[in-house]
Amino acid sequence: MAPISSHKASKVFGEMEFRKKSLMVEFVLLQFMSLFLVSMSRRTVPSINWVLKETSYTRLCSTKKIITVNGQFPGPALHLYKGDILRVNVYNGGKYNVTLHWHGVKQPRNPWSDGPEYITQCPIKPGANFTYEIILSTEEGTLWWHAHSDWSRATVHGAIFVYPKLGTTYPFPKPHSEVPIILGSWYKGDVMLNIKTALATGAEPNMSDALTINGQPGDLYPCSKQGTFKIMVDYGKTYLLRIINAVMNEEMFLKVAHHKLRVVGLDGAYIKPIKTNYILITPGQTMDVLLTADQSSNSYYMAARAFAGITYDNTTTTAIVQYNGNYTSPATPSFPNLPDYNDTNAVTNFIKKFKALANKDYPIDVPKTIDTHLTITISMNTLPCVYSNTSLCEGPNNTMLSASLNNISFVQPDMDILQAYYRKIGGVFMPNFPMEPSYVFNYTADEMPDNVLNPKKGTKARILKYNSTVEIVLQGTNVLQSAEDHPVHLHGYSFYLVGRGSGNFNNKTDPKGYNLVDPPEVNMVGVPKKGWAAIRFRADNPGVWFMHCHLERHSSWGMATVLIVENGGTRLTSMKRPPRQLNPC
Repeated sequence: MAPISSHKASKVFGEMEFRKKSLMVEFVLLQFMSLFLVSMSRRTVPSINWVLKETSYTRLCSTKKIITVNGQFPGPALHLYKGDILRVNVYNGGKYNVTLHWHGVKQPRNPWSDGPEYITQCPIKPGANFTYEIILSTEEGTLWWHAHSDWSRATVHGAIFVYPKLGTTYPFPKPHSEVPIILGSWYKGDVMLNIKTALATGAEPNMSDALTINGQPGDLYPCSKQGTFKIMVDYGKTYLLRIINAVMNEEMFLKVAHHKLRVVGLDGAYIKPIKTNYILITPGQTMDVLLTADQSSNSYYMAARAFAGITYDNTTTTAIVQYNGNYTSPATPSFPNLPDYNDTNAVTNFIKKFKALANKDYPIDVPKTIDTHLTITISMNTLPCVYSNTSLCEGPNNTMLSASLNNISFVQPDMDILQAYYRKIGGVFMPNFPMEPSYVFNYTADEMPDNVLNPKKGTKARILKYNSTVEIVLQGTNVLQSAEDHPVHLHGYSFYLVGRGSGNFNNKTDPKGYNLVDPPEVNMVGVPKKGWAAIRFRADNPGVWFMHCHLERHSSWGMATVLIVENGGTRLTSMKRPPRQLNPC
């Protein structure tokens, strides 16, 4: 073979270099166009200012100071359009450390503004401030925001209305009006002292003294009738109820006397409409529900009460749906026949109807093949008393109540995990959260082995590859004979609820029943009592994301973990840089 002349060689290498530079220019242009298209599809809303402060409120015949945003309880609603960006400047004028979480907002590439205390940020201390950047992407429907530090979310919460992108509309006839319905908990005592005392003694925290609708207990509680929330309606009109369960520790049934409900949205995504007499909504969950005023002009109670857990507030909160017009109102409005406290069939029959729209306007992308499988057991536990005088511990047999995922009871660190991961600071967390239970047993049996009672304590996370497909099977257990439903929330993601069942999950037979055609896309999953739930998602949002039970006492006891999604190979598939101002720990 004849050797190539130096002139020809330099010409060939010159052409190769030119082509390489051309390809690089094309790549940069593509990246620029992607950024340009993303920015064009988003609308930056003017910043708003919020002040956390103590405000006096009177409920149940007594007055106390509560933490509020801008003096409002519930807090101010945010009204945004799909794809908007909003900055919220928060000043803490109260006496407790506080952070805020934008529940259901995926925050693409932006865990810095997600909010859970010591997970993605250090708290906003009294007298300090922090600016959150809320980045909406695919969410549409009802979401909410709430404090994510200790139990301050009892009074620090509010609705997020996410309207269809400008120029588009709902996948159902536009309602006459939209009404937020926020279910909440009211404590006569100091809610922060309540959980602090419970954690110190190992006991159950005190239950709430009332359940509320839009901050009001309703007619069935003392000193409450005058403030009962009313929805004024016109005959023949349809109203969109944006329902949020901000209750601290109870799943809730809700019903309106003599009226049908039509559920059209769940956790910021639309679903195939469900016609129903009642709904079951878990703490943290949101629903878009249509109510048509098609009954005779009168007043009707809307009522909500708990689906029974191990301990629960067994009172009933009410609001009134009142028709406009001239008529003689009855002394007492018609009252709905709610499902019984322990009606498991009512729960199952309602949840199994959840299906995504899954059409060309609202497509879904369910992973069919899975890269990473996790099986996570959910347990109530006990820990040994920390005092030499064990009578100071008020858990079972003078122990301290605890909770765990895969028998690891999560310990909150002293600095936030996001900064530790981003800046490679050691000693804050361990990246070895187990991918499956370390000990396999009959999770839903009536009798449990003693070695599952006491969990290990730790600050553990599981690292996921960017763009990997993930399946998590969440398995409820009957440890301590305290099986109950667990509403589990994953930050930073919506996921597909592909399966749900009773008993122990069977990895051979149960996946055959998965719904991979139109599963609902949600950010909350109710793991059934003595049962399991399976979820799938693509890990395409880099960052540090909290996963926890949304029953507040369970999360406080350690029923939580962290998923860390690695960066992809480009700037657009990597975490955003941290904001200039980060609060010190």
